[in-house]
Amino acid sequence: MQLSSEAPGVVLQDDPSGQVYPMPLWAHERDEVFVGRLRRDETQPNTLNMWIVSDNLRKGAATNAVQIAEYCVSQGLV
Repeated sequence: MQLSSEAPGVVLQDDPSGQVYPMPLWAHERDEVFVGRLRRDETQPNTLNMWIVSDNLRKGAATNAVQIAEYCVSQGLV
């Protein structure tokens, strides 16, 4: 679970006792991707179930392409 919270652009919202989980309303007009309701999938080994919310008009192909390019440059891959 720690891996998701450290990823750039990912906001982890997973506190069932406090009723904190991603909602589409919170993602509106934001570039971040909100992840929550992380649960182990008991039917498949090494599998997680999660709820992911984003503003699909903002976090679409163009934003993803720029972020992938920035990552590749920062890692010296191009």
